[in-house]
Amino acid sequence: MDSDVVRARAGDLPTEPGVYQFRSGETTLYVGKAVDIRDRVRSYADPRSARIRGMVERADRVEFAVTDTETQALLLEANLIKRLRPRYNVRLKDDKSYPLVAFSDHEVPRVEITRDPEEGAVAYGPFTNKGRVETIVKAIRDEYRLRGCSDHKYANRDRPCLDYEMGICSAPCTGEIDPESYAEDVAAARRFFEGETGALADPLRRRMEAAAENAEFERAANLRDRLEAVEAFHGEGGEAVSDRNDDRTVDVLAAVVEGETARVARLHSERGQLVDRSRHRLDTPTIEAAVDDAEEVVDDDAHTPAAVLSAFLAQYYAEREFPDAVLLAERPADADVVEWLEREGVAVRVPGAGREAKLVELALKNARKRGGRDDPVGALADRLGIDRPARVEGFDVSHASGTAVVGSNVCFIDGSARTSEYRRKKLTDRNDDYANMRELLRWRATRAVENRDDRPDPDLLLIDGGEGQLGAARDALAEVSWDVPAIALAKAEELVVTPDGPLRWPDDAPELHLLQRVRDEAHRFAVQYHQTVRDEVKTVLDDVPGVGPETRRGLLRRFGSVENVRDASFEDLTDVEGVGDTTARRLRERL
Repeated sequence: MDSDVVRARAGDLPTEPGVYQFRSGETTLYVGKAVDIRDRVRSYADPRSARIRGMVERADRVEFAVTDTETQALLLEANLIKRLRPRYNVRLKDDKSYPLVAFSDHEVPRVEITRDPEEGAVAYGPFTNKGRVETIVKAIRDEYRLRGCSDHKYANRDRPCLDYEMGICSAPCTGEIDPESYAEDVAAARRFFEGETGALADPLRRRMEAAAENAEFERAANLRDRLEAVEAFHGEGGEAVSDRNDDRTVDVLAAVVEGETARVARLHSERGQLVDRSRHRLDTPTIEAAVDDAEEVVDDDAHTPAAVLSAFLAQYYAEREFPDAVLLAERPADADVVEWLEREGVAVRVPGAGREAKLVELALKNARKRGGRDDPVGALADRLGIDRPARVEGFDVSHASGTAVVGSNVCFIDGSARTSEYRRKKLTDRNDDYANMRELLRWRATRAVENRDDRPDPDLLLIDGGEGQLGAARDALAEVSWDVPAIALAKAEELVVTPDGPLRWPDDAPELHLLQRVRDEAHRFAVQYHQTVRDEVKTVLDDVPGVGPETRRGLLRRFGSVENVRDASFEDLTDVEGVGDTTARRLRERL
């Protein structure tokens, strides 16, 4: 849309409060709120930044929704940003990108670390230190012997598994513990995550002391290290969170902006105890777009913590229970957000001294910490001279001499694998790696350009291969006119191949390690799918002595695929009717 089209469209819009969307085809590019929709949209005829100008030029129409109040407009804007994920808005990253500890919604709950809890599960977190969470869950299972197996495995066992023999599961699946006693253990474990450190620390301390008395010094040392992690899990706030007479729920927020990157640290206090901390990365293709709606804020103030806090507060609390108070490192840029919180009974303060100021200092300290070693995603952007590649998609092809040819498309967001965003594709059978890669990238690019892919465009494409594979991929991108940066990573010498030629980065460079993780995951996912397709073409079960049609059907009915039969344990195989010890051994040898 050019300036004249924007002005003409604005003239048809209402002068009431509401939200507006700049759209291209079926894709929402940007969502904004306004006291006067017509007046606000008209201002986009003369955009104040190059990036917003690019957004307007890409848009082909403006849609709107009128609301009764400014508050309703604010909440609708936040919900639309969360749901539609428009690339030109500041977007709060989903908490699922951080690990949580979940207790499943089952009569005999399992405990697990996950980024995507099942529906009905009781989840605690998110937590930013995955290593510490793993230590805690190991301690929980060691102390309370809670199960970690899937519901499928739980339902199909007739004898205890190895976890029972190792002493980290009480085997409720086979009745080794009654449901009431197991429920008590689950309740004790949950009390720890709800802030009762002694629920886990006290028994650990007793076991450590007993090990020391019995001269089991190595075991005592291991228990000591575990105890230190447990005691630090809810702490580190020092005297700043020691007021047990405070029965409020308090969130403490601080934001840090570094170039195109924004982070918000949140500390959550209940009854004077710091029970949770989390860090949130805001997807900021352009921060200026998100604060354009705050009329008091000028463009020069766009890249500020105050602007980031405005976006965070609206999107975060639009879907969550309000705390009693919110303590901030500085006043948010958008006064509407503060007024909304205060109308909901939330005390909003920027403390200057005392215990509350110490909490804010702690939040700022958390916000300033970079994720990973020296922020590999930021280092990758600097090395390649591109905008921060928060979303990296990796591609690889796998086949056997030109048969069962498949392609993989994996996704990493802020350096972490997002398996829900993975895709795979059967390709034309041919023994031509370049043609295969060209077909795979053409498929991804075409779906993106035609708005048939429900995922946002990536910031960077990583091709598994060398200059030939990268050239084939770039040919496909040019053919479809999909403008996304692409590089490759060659296995032999770990050279980073760019359109300008191959580069050798230091072996210990964190940005290289990030690319290697993406490349290796794309390779693993492609090989896994290739094996599945290959097995579908000629099922190896047919060649195993002792496996007839009935047994073959029984195996596939039980495990779903040859791949799952390959991964099954000896005990699980013999659970299938018609599979004895000899046949199970043959299956494991052949597969």
